[in-house]
Amino acid sequence: MTTKRTIGVLGGMGPLATADLYRKIIEATPARRDQDHLHVIIDADPSVPDRTEALLHGGPDPTPWLIAGAQRLEGAGASFIVIPCNTAHAFLGAVRDAVAIPIISMIDETAAEVAALLPRGAAAGILATSGTVSAGLYQDALAAAGLRALVPSPDAQAQVMAAIAAVKAGDLSRATTEKALVAAYELIEQGAGALLAACTELPLILQPNDIPVPLIDPTAVLARAAVREALAARSLPEGVTPDAIRT
Repeated sequence: MTTKRTIGVLGGMGPLATADLYRKIIEATPARRDQDHLHVIIDADPSVPDRTEALLHGGPDPTPWLIAGAQRLEGAGASFIVIPCNTAHAFLGAVRDAVAIPIISMIDETAAEVAALLPRGAAAGILATSGTVSAGLYQDALAAAGLRALVPSPDAQAQVMAAIAAVKAGDLSRATTEKALVAAYELIEQGAGALLAACTELPLILQPNDIPVPLIDPTAVLARAAVREALAARSLPEGVTPDAIRT
């Protein structure tokens, strides 16, 4: 007998981004009926302190909130955890140490996908929070995959942050998209062969047809990875029921 694994989503950063990941998990699942879909447990806590503020301006450390959410998911029966917040991955080491179940890295999964798309040595542009950029999360992951990373100028980065803030406030208008496109086109002019919408708010306003190079959506990458892991069904020992398996 085999069983599907349960996806734990450590979310709320922000709420729309968490909903976007869940929708993309549903869309990535090969299903013809309700019962073919995956068991997903979502812990969405919007009170987690701002990750960029913590990294750049000495704001409250979000680690205790992230650990608490991960432990709630583990206790609820999640087999593994995904986090639809790129900047939160700067705190991933401590969260991993606090739970016994795996946490899939959105950063690593995305870097692998970009490496499969671009030739070795090519450049990819990073559209992300200032915290993600400052922490070097994607720069390091792309370098390890044999790629170069490009980041926006300070003025263009300010436009990216303005776009992210607008999405968090519920503004998904074209005007918000145009803010992010300032940085997008700057990076393309610098030679980016692909762009990463590396803040989970950005895929809500940026579409592939907005730019002339491939747009990588890390939320969609993470959704596919979650489905892949959840469908990596394991054989159950004789006499053991699925309800008895937590991880």
